[in-house]
Formats: sequence, C-alpha cells, structure tokens
Amino acid sequence: MKNQVVIIAGGSGEIGEAAGRLFAKAGAKVILAARNRIKAEATAAELNQAGAEVYVMDLDVTSSDSIKRLVQEVVGSLGRIDILVNAFGAGMILPIEEAQEADIRRVMEVNTLGTILLTQAVIPVMTEQKSGKVIQIPGIIGKHVMRGSSIYSASKFAVVGFTKALVEEQKRNGIGFSLLYLGGVGTQFWDSDIVQMRVQKEKMLTANEAAKAIYYAASQPSPGVLNELVIQPDSHQMV
Repeated sequence: MKNQVVIIAGGSGEIGEAAGRLFAKAGAKVILAARNRIKAEATAAELNQAGAEVYVMDLDVTSSDSIKRLVQEVVGSLGRIDILVNAFGAGMILPIEEAQEADIRRVMEVNTLGTILLTQAVIPVMTEQKSGKVIQIPGIIGKHVMRGSSIYSASKFAVVGFTKALVEEQKRNGIGFSLLYLGGVGTQFWDSDIVQMRVQKEKMLTANEAAKAIYYAASQPSPGVLNELVIQPDSHQMV
C-alpha cells in the first residue's frame, strides 16, 4: 500500500474517516474527498502530524463539475489514482407512501448517480495506468431488501448492477471492482428523520470493522480481486 494514491469519497463520514486512517497508516497517499471539509481537515491534520500523507479536497457527488475537478486535482498533484473508495451515501428507510419526492431524488442522486459519475471519472485514469481498484459499498440492503427499503434498495441495487456490468466492460484494462455488502453499521446513518427504524447500535458493526473490510478488499495482491464480500453482525447471520 506504500505510496498508493487512494481517494476516499465520503472522507468525512465515519466509515470513510476510519478507512482513511487505515490507508494512511499503511503508507498510502490518502485524499479525503468530502463536503464537510472542516471535519476532514481535522482528521488529516492529526494523521499528518503522525507522519502520514493525507490531503483534503472538496467533493459534491451530485455535481459533475465537482467530480471532474477532484480527479483533475488528484492526477495533477499526485500523478495517478490507484484506489477509489465510494464511502458516501444518503439513507432512507420508510414506507413508499411517506417518501417525499425531494428525498427520493436526493437518495438516487447521491447513491446511484454520484457513484456512477465518480466511477466513470476515474476509469480513464486507471485504464491508462492499466491498474486500479474501485471499492463500492452497496451494503446488505443492496443484496437483501427489507420493509421500508424500497427507495434505498433501488439506489443500491443499481450500484450492484452498474458495477457488475463494468467488470465485463473493463476486463482488459487491469481494473478490479469490489462490492461490499456490509450489514448494519452503527453510524449516524440511523439518526436521520427519514430513516424510520429502531436499532441497537451497540449490536451493529462498527465503522472500524467496516473500514477493515474496505482495506482488505483494496489490499489484495494483483492479479487477485475480491469481487464480493458479505459481513453481518452475528445477530443477522446469513440474512
């Protein structure tokens, strides 16, 4: 992982931050790309004081201009992109009858369109390098639906289909794609007004456990690729 250039999209979120720490400690050059620049900068400052190489860049995944600027800045400054981790997302767990159009559009624009546009933007860079890894995190609701998950599952199932099709398209370009179906992770995801579900965070996966799965997928030695991985809390095994 030494000197590999890693973009953590959603680098100010709990999972993105935890993943950024693992990559930085392993010697990677880490870009925390996020809308919450203040939080990301605090993390970067802490890691850089310990000898890491961490950068903070602005990113709005709903803006193609923002995505293009990010990729241009990373390549212009560091010369390449070895790993992209799409660790951002917008949640919604509630009955379809209660879903507001604005919220539906945001979930689809962030989770689906944002993932498509950002992945699309890095593929030419990785194709030129003939190497690269893209880590997608559809979560377990991108594999198994649950009550109230119609919109959220739609956004995540789309990411799965998109990624599996890319595997076929990019077979000869040296790019590896991973799909991580992480079970419930005890983050702020569950604190949203449009996530109507009672949960016990202490029984869920932690952000650090999720980050370890991300790092494991990204660190597989070539030509190996971790295609798909399911990790669930023990209370939801085999679901």
